[in-house]
Amino acid sequence: MIEFLSQPWHWSVSGLSIAFVMFLLIYLGQRFGVSSSFKAMCSIGGAGYVADYFKYDWKSHDWLLVFILGTIIGGGIAVTFLGSPDPVQISSATIQDLSNLGIQTPRTNAEGLGFLPKEIFNFEMLGSIKGILLMVVGGFLVGFGTRYAGGCTSGHAISGLSNLQLPSLVAVIGFFIGGLITTFILLPLILA
Repeated sequence: MIEFLSQPWHWSVSGLSIAFVMFLLIYLGQRFGVSSSFKAMCSIGGAGYVADYFKYDWKSHDWLLVFILGTIIGGGIAVTFLGSPDPVQISSATIQDLSNLGIQTPRTNAEGLGFLPKEIFNFEMLGSIKGILLMVVGGFLVGFGTRYAGGCTSGHAISGLSNLQLPSLVAVIGFFIGGLITTFILLPLILA
């Protein structure tokens, strides 16, 4: 059974699962978006006493909090029991592009298994200008952008588009444009 679960699955399995969940949420009158769970957690923690933004009925998102908890538990199970013993598989073109930026991809288990390049994501890098730009400023922009756009990428791209919401289409187009600018212009400048 473990071998069956840990093998690569066809992309359509995920696509059909997401479509099923979205139809179920539309039927139940709910919206999906992970960033909403952060608002609910802040409300539970008492942030409503500090900012009116967090004064709302967080219990209306209790199902989403269970989803987030399940995501964390499922991720832990997947890494612990279903993870591949091989390093992450990346296309040769991507390996070459990363190498041109000074980022090496893991080729052996000793070099690492994960998706986060050690040249960028480490505590030593956090003290540098590059590290602050990538981790601190980037993290702030992601958090601020999520609230400013009225939701995260999963909320707009999956839930908003499936509900045919024009603001979500505009947001998703903006996400792609921002991603392309970051990938092809900003990241090479920062890592140079």
